[in-house]
Amino acid sequence: MRLLPGLMLLLPLASPFAQAELIDDINDRGELRIALEADMAPFSFKQDGRLTGFDVELAELLAQELEVHSSILVTDNADLLSGVESGKYDVAINHVALTQELQDRFDFSEPYSHLPAQTIARQEQPRSLNSLAMFQGQTLGVAQGNGFVERGPLVTVAQKTPVTDEEVALVIPFQKGNPAFQASLDKALQRIKADGRLEALSQKWFGMSARQP
Repeated sequence: MRLLPGLMLLLPLASPFAQAELIDDINDRGELRIALEADMAPFSFKQDGRLTGFDVELAELLAQELEVHSSILVTDNADLLSGVESGKYDVAINHVALTQELQDRFDFSEPYSHLPAQTIARQEQPRSLNSLAMFQGQTLGVAQGNGFVERGPLVTVAQKTPVTDEEVALVIPFQKGNPAFQASLDKALQRIKADGRLEALSQKWFGMSARQP
């Protein structure tokens, strides 16, 4: 078959505009590559050699809703968000808090929970956490990108009691410029919220209700 000269000139020009969406890549692979850390219970941690926690189970539910396999990849703080930015990971599900700095770098799912500043301690280790002095010598965990840390100074907290009217929105970051994936991810989250599965996860891992937007 002979191609007209004008058509031959147009063919090379078409390829730069045929940029694949993230959702297409995920469907082609048949897997959602999910980055998280594995050292912060009850969000994500290893128990008897098995990865578990709220973030882990949420990741598995989202992959099911997207009808792909969940490929959970354990990484560290230095690689987590940069890996999403570079395309090494599709998403990070790591109790990431929405901040202006991150909005400049990523697009996000809709929030899956709104959390006030509070402390959560193991039931077998009851403490009266009612002053900053109680935290001396203790290891504290905060949400990735937590706005409370950015604003400082530290606030006084009481066990499972909000200490400020401000809240952090927990979201799932991914590379900018993927509206179809964003729509699919948001719909998956909405289904998990609507049928009570997200609430059940929150009760299981935190003993409290997930505050949803």
